[in-house]
Amino acid sequence: MTPTPVGPSALSGRIAATLALDARGPFLEFHGQWRTWGQLAATADAVAAQVPAPGTRVGVLLRNQPAHVGLLVGLLRAGACVVTINPSRGVDRVRADLAGLGLPILAGTPQDVATFADDGGPRLVLTTTDLGEPVTASGELPADLGAARPQVAVEMLTSGTTGPPKRIPLGYEMLTRGLVGAKHYESSRDDTPRLRSGVAIVNAPLVHMGGLFRILQCLYDGRALCLLERFAVDDWADAVRRHKPRTVSLVPTALRMVLEADLDPAVFATVRSAISGTAPLSPDDADAFEAKYGVPVLVSYAATEFGGGVAGWNLADHQAHWSAKRGSVGRAHAGVELRVVDAEDFAPLPPDSEGLLEVRAHQFGDGADWVRTTDLARLDADGFLWILGRADQAIIRGGFKIRPEDVRTVLERDPRVRGAAVVGRPDPRLGAVPVAAVELRTPVDDVEATKVVEDLRAGAARVLAGYELPTEIRVLDALPRTPSGKVDLGAVKELLATPVTDQET
Repeated sequence: MTPTPVGPSALSGRIAATLALDARGPFLEFHGQWRTWGQLAATADAVAAQVPAPGTRVGVLLRNQPAHVGLLVGLLRAGACVVTINPSRGVDRVRADLAGLGLPILAGTPQDVATFADDGGPRLVLTTTDLGEPVTASGELPADLGAARPQVAVEMLTSGTTGPPKRIPLGYEMLTRGLVGAKHYESSRDDTPRLRSGVAIVNAPLVHMGGLFRILQCLYDGRALCLLERFAVDDWADAVRRHKPRTVSLVPTALRMVLEADLDPAVFATVRSAISGTAPLSPDDADAFEAKYGVPVLVSYAATEFGGGVAGWNLADHQAHWSAKRGSVGRAHAGVELRVVDAEDFAPLPPDSEGLLEVRAHQFGDGADWVRTTDLARLDADGFLWILGRADQAIIRGGFKIRPEDVRTVLERDPRVRGAAVVGRPDPRLGAVPVAAVELRTPVDDVEATKVVEDLRAGAARVLAGYELPTEIRVLDALPRTPSGKVDLGAVKELLATPVTDQET
């Protein structure tokens, strides 16, 4: 049966149209088994039938599993406001989050609901175990459903790399405009609803913007997908080998893992480009990846607040400009304007000036205002953008301003360093001092770690000003990371809050 669009926007209608195209067509592969578009439609219809009205806020305990894709699609089909809940944050924090949210409906697998659901009053609970399996409704809707948000598709929980996670409202219209503009990396701009060839590999967490947007792209484009429960090099390489995608998406951490894995270059026989975003990527790593596997890396710039990407490289720009513009995150996507403004009076600055980045994106509609970010940036006369760090992470040491990204980049030049993080530590005399944590490519003992730290300090001293040098560099077995693969700077700051070595100068 053809589902009827019931949502408040073109996105809900587009999902409904895609689900009606071919019930027998393959939609999602998971652990080697395929689910069809018809199975997705059956789950989505059953979920949508339980939403009392567009804009109803529904919490979803969201993992990279087929059942969760069905729950998500059904709620968007119904025009609900999806509130993403990250189960990996731990039982106590998730329960406290749910208690504070007061959601009238909660969705997830039976196991997750049993683990995380609180006793915070009446609630309708929707559970399923897989696409095409029954959707069970238990409990009851509260008399007061709370304030509806009919224009909001998703309240997305940010990764919280620099502080506590917060929820960002992403509108239906914003996401639709973002999906239409996502053809930046593709040669085909055909927007007709149809099932397209090829299989996209989704390896980013669905609870974060990268994974969610990838799922929405597949729905919008009518493209099948291979869903990985989590990123592992062997599983990912197997998926690439079998499905032969033209484009792959890798966050910097995953890209470095693939780079270090010495995969057979034949794995990449069909891959024309690798898109990398969500966190800074060293241009040296990008060049090394291309040299090793023959695949150019197209760096992108995105933020949850923008509902996806607003700038990035494409193949044509990469071939023409990478050697001269390496380190840039590319140029503005179609329908997006970028500018750099003074951090004090917010006046627009000329090309090649350093300041705060402002974005005016088509995702926000015609005539939208400029949105000021906390990213320090430089924009050249050709429109190429460099992200220089975050203004709210700047370290002021005795009146001198330090950009942590500058220090991190220098530390990561050492071939032994897989990744580094630089944060400020309060200092009673200087206000704050930079401290660093590094993760090495191969484990070392304490004696060798001391030697590595000495070498890093000596190398940094040849490049950085004295006030920029970290007062402590600590070698960790692994840098703490968020589920999306970003370094968790808040956790790093906690780890380095108290000195444990006598490295200060």
